[in-house]
This record gives sequence, C-alpha cells and structure tokens, in this order.
Amino acid sequence: MSRKDAILSMRQVLVKRRDALRKALAGDLSLLKELRAQTSGDVVDAALDSVQDEISSQLAEVESRELTRIEYALERMRAGQFGVCEGCNTGIPMARLNALPYATYCIKCQREMERQGSSGGGSNDVDWSRLLDTGSGDSELSINDIELDVS
Repeated sequence: MSRKDAILSMRQVLVKRRDALRKALAGDLSLLKELRAQTSGDVVDAALDSVQDEISSQLAEVESRELTRIEYALERMRAGQFGVCEGCNTGIPMARLNALPYATYCIKCQREMERQGSSGGGSNDVDWSRLLDTGSGDSELSINDIELDVS
C-alpha cells in the first residue's frame, strides 16, 4: 500500500472517530443536563452525583481534545500537509501515523518538545499561573483546620 493510499484510509478512520466523538460529546452534555435537573436525594446522593459529573466532565474534556486534534489532522490533509512534521518539515513515518493518526511531529521533534516542557500545538499548554495562591501567604492550613460533617 502506498503512502497516499494509507493516508486516504487513515482519513476514513479519522472521520469515523470524529463523528463518534461528536456524538459522544453531545450525549455527555445532555446527560449532564439531565443529572443536574434531578436534584432530589440526600447529601450522599448529591455527592455521588457530583463525583459522577466531574468524571463525565473530565472524560468529555479528553474526548474534546482528541476531537480537536482529529479535526486539525483532517484540516492538514486538505492542505496537503498531513504526515509532515511541523518541527523539521520531514515526513512522519507511517508507523507513527498508524499509532497516532493526528501526530504533527516526528518522534525526534516530539521528544524535543517534551524535553523543553511544551506539549506542542500551543493550545494545549498548561497555564500554571492560575494555580498560584494569591492569598496573604502567612496562614498555613493543616488537616486539623478542616471540619468534616459525617452525620
């Protein structure tokens, strides 16, 4: 199979996966809305619902990121850039594309990006500044300061 045929075959796989992710994400969002609408039950039920909502939200975020990468790969196919490393402009080996169809870097450039602490692609970089505690800084919190209501 030629590289062009393999890419065309990969396109079909990406389109099917994209459609499945879109459908799953639409279902996840409607499920979350239904769960929030049902606010009956006790505190334990509400806590379990909250945990389930968080898990569903995190799964939806992972699926959403994958969907974004797939759409970007399909865009690169239309532009004739699919399978070309964004770092060094060499061809990404088919073995890598078969394993990770939306790869935009060859293994060498991907390792360099990871070594430098960047996830590549820009939009997936983590903004660690949001995690800074801008409080007074002179108060320490210990486990003894936390009250738990277990009634």
